[in-house]
Amino acid sequence: MHLLKKYAKTMLFPSFVLIFILFYFLQQDSKDEPFESISTIPQQQSEQLNNENEEQPIVNIMVDVKGEVYFPGVYELTTEDRVIDAINLAGGYTEQAETKHVNHAQKLQDEMVIYIPKKGEELENQPIESIVMSGQVSNDTSDKININTADESQLTTLPGIGPSKAQAIIAYREENGSFKTIEDLTNVSGIGDKTFEKLKELIDIK
Repeated sequence: MHLLKKYAKTMLFPSFVLIFILFYFLQQDSKDEPFESISTIPQQQSEQLNNENEEQPIVNIMVDVKGEVYFPGVYELTTEDRVIDAINLAGGYTEQAETKHVNHAQKLQDEMVIYIPKKGEELENQPIESIVMSGQVSNDTSDKININTADESQLTTLPGIGPSKAQAIIAYREENGSFKTIEDLTNVSGIGDKTFEKLKELIDIK
């Protein structure tokens, strides 16, 4: 019993030392383990990207091509087509076509009127837009020129009607009274059937 107490005291200190050493090495091992960081990838805003990349829908439209083309008329195209496409569809220009005011690259709009004037045709005092490409033309008669009441400045906005023809229209009214039909316009000097064809959708008598 005395020996047990004696050796217990002598073994106690080495035991503490051994435990301390083991604890030290265990701590070192834990520090050496690589730290794995977790990175997250933010979720993409897929709906927003889809909306940004969404293209405008292509819509079928009707365009009226008038004047110096081989086959004047109303043609069906799309909003992706341009003026040159409408002209080509109408057979292209005649030899008498005046094309210097035509913007061939302009995109088409529904109800657009593309009017191609003849070389030497009176174009003075007329906005280029009303000669070549009158935007959207409404069927409402309120948008038309009343040839019974229009003054010279209003008449000259019509394709093919310059100051001299406008004065001739006014003079006809003063001498013969109001136009009874729009076809009576062909009775005015200098206004024939071809000119009337360009005007009939743009004029009214009431």
